[in-house]
Amino acid sequence: MSNPIFTLSAFGDEIDADLATQLDVLLSEGVHHLELRAAWGKNVLDLDAGELQRARALLDERGFTVSAIGSPIGKSHLDHRREFEVERLERSVRVADVLGTRLIRIFSFYLPTPEPERYTDEVLARMTLLARRAEAEGVVLLHENEKEIYGDVPSRCAAILAAANSPALRNAFDPANYVQCGVRPMDEAWPLLADATTHIHIKDAVFADGSVRPAGEGDGQVPELLAALVQRGYEGFVVLEPHLQIAGPSGGYSGEAGMRVAVRALRRLLVELPNVAVR
Repeated sequence: MSNPIFTLSAFGDEIDADLATQLDVLLSEGVHHLELRAAWGKNVLDLDAGELQRARALLDERGFTVSAIGSPIGKSHLDHRREFEVERLERSVRVADVLGTRLIRIFSFYLPTPEPERYTDEVLARMTLLARRAEAEGVVLLHENEKEIYGDVPSRCAAILAAANSPALRNAFDPANYVQCGVRPMDEAWPLLADATTHIHIKDAVFADGSVRPAGEGDGQVPELLAALVQRGYEGFVVLEPHLQIAGPSGGYSGEAGMRVAVRALRRLLVELPNVAVR
């Protein structure tokens, strides 16, 4: 097994609305990749052609690449017609083309009532439809577990992946989101999802009240997650999504100081790992 390679990235909109500021702060912390969710106060899917070109120019000037499009696909209600998210996926593909990535983060729908088993067939049908469309477009969708969507607990995340059975739908593992659902990430989620996990989001949280902490300072078993990635020879993105000041349904905010705290907390954990290349 080759030595693992962890490529650091971050949700820059947690720093500032201005994209140049996002990039400059990350660059000063030795991070050269961006998970692009928003710029200039606009969601990435709402950027017009000129803004996308401006974003690409800023990325190129500073030597950045985009780890994934942080799309809001799947953060919608099931009473929307199915085509609503297919159309947003098509928009995401065009954005990904401009920004030079084939990875798009998605979710698995808000439910009308807190009875997920009632909506299993519809959710799985919609997620499979998105996966088939992604296959045709040559992109990979990364399903993120998040509280209050269908795929917020490990069993339902696994059901989504099994139903689609597609290389174009993989798992983005977020330990803090599991903690906020009362799940021990490495004990209960990792055994079900390790084989399908190709993308990691790093934030930590505590069971007591769900509040978010820097990596290693909560109940998210982040050191154990990193060690498991080493064991598997992981080669992929490790993406900071700190949410240290604000954690909301459309994103989070940490500010410049918070992002620096988050980056340095993660680096303290990474230096403890054997034979890992971090870039």
